[in-house]
Parts: sequence; structure tokens; C-alpha cells
Amino acid sequence: MPSRRTPTEQDQPTLSEADGVRYLHFNTEWVQGAMRIADPSALVLEYTAQMMAWLLFLAPPREASIGLLGLGAGSLARFCLKQTRSDLEVVEWNPRVTAVCQSFFRLPPSPRMRIHHTDAGLWVADPLNAGKCPVLMADLYDAQARGPVRDSVAFYRACRRVLGEAGVLAVNLFGRHESFSRNIDNLCTAFDDRVILLPEIDQGNQIVLAFSGPPLAVTPAQLLERAEQIEAEYGLPARRWARALLGHAVQGVLYL
Repeated sequence: MPSRRTPTEQDQPTLSEADGVRYLHFNTEWVQGAMRIADPSALVLEYTAQMMAWLLFLAPPREASIGLLGLGAGSLARFCLKQTRSDLEVVEWNPRVTAVCQSFFRLPPSPRMRIHHTDAGLWVADPLNAGKCPVLMADLYDAQARGPVRDSVAFYRACRRVLGEAGVLAVNLFGRHESFSRNIDNLCTAFDDRVILLPEIDQGNQIVLAFSGPPLAVTPAQLLERAEQIEAEYGLPARRWARALLGHAVQGVLYL
């Protein structure tokens, strides 16, 4: 898998602020991430909160790591550092993004977080990373912010190997872009159709969860009980996610 090119001027991070929120861009109007200045660990954008929907099915790992493919404004990294005890493996292609996160988005240094400046496709394909992260969150967008820059069957199969014996991949897609159907098809191929979608939100983002490991059969009562626990512990709108996912249930059971 060839690596991406060297960062150019189009990949230079830029900033804006409005109503107490600082935004990350890449020389375009498209938002690549956000931070509430008064509460840096809060997940401002709804889609970043939905990226945490894997919590409905898996507890934060204790002996393995949470993997983040794409740093953005550091929202998920800050949240996971504060709200979990997990180590983080962060893969960010552009060192300029990391520098901006550290300088303007309050990304703290932490012995629990390792940042790898490399192409996410190369990182997941490295055999040394197989089984390293039972949770992966992929948010891989360029300056145009329309379709993921890594979305092949080979890429998603490599992500599945990083998950190990059992895990969940959360992917941020853009439901109104031509790449959406291709990504869904490629995810279904790589994960044997064990893929479920959250509803598209206002910005057009749509989060997809893909599962590896033993098959799951989850009842509404189990899912809603877990959602209540997540809301109490993490302050995330998990019951809304659970009700949406139960729309995929078959005869009252969600099969994954």
C-alpha cells in the first residue's frame, strides 16, 4: 500500500473560533475538529460522540489500547485520556496537525498515549500491530472533508487484524458523498457483513460500526441497560444510540 504524499500547503491546519468553540480546518471551510475552550475534553461535534458508540458493546480495554486513526483536533484523544484508563495508539499522517493540537487544542502529553506520524494504511498493515487495539476509531479525511482517504477492502481487513480476536471498528463516513456506498460494501466484505449504521446526523456524517470476534445477540433490555450505564459514567447520549440501533433488530434481537 503506497504511503500518502508529503504534506503541502493545502494540508496546513488553520483555526477559527465562534461562541466559545475553536475549530480546526485545512485551508477550507470544512471543519476537521472542534474544542470547547472552557471544557476541552467535551465532545463538541455530535459525530465525535457517536464514534464512542462502541462502548455499547465493549468496555474500554485495560491490557490493550484504543486506536485512533486520524487525530483531527484531538477531541477523541482528550476524551479517552480523561474518561478511560486505556492506552492510546494515535496514527496521524501530518505532523503539523499534532503540533497544532498540542499548541492550540490542549492535547496533553501522556505516558498512556503514543502518536505515530505515518500513513494509517501502512500502520494497520504492519504485522507488529495485529491484535494491538480491540477498539479502532477511523476518521481519515483530507482538506476537502468528503470521503475517507483510506477505504479499500485491504485497508478494512488490516483494521480487522489490528482488532485481534474480538473488537469493534468505528468509521466516520459522509452519507452524502459518492464514496459512501463503496465504503459500506468494502466494510461488509472485510467484516463478513457484521456492520451496523447509526443514523446520519445534521452535518452529513454517518458512523458505522464493524465487528470481529464471536457473533453477538443482544436484546433490547441488555442494550438499553448498557446505554444507561454509559450515560451515567461518560455523559454520552447512549440511549439515543441504542434506540436507533434497535431498529436493526430481528424478532426483538440485535444480531451482530
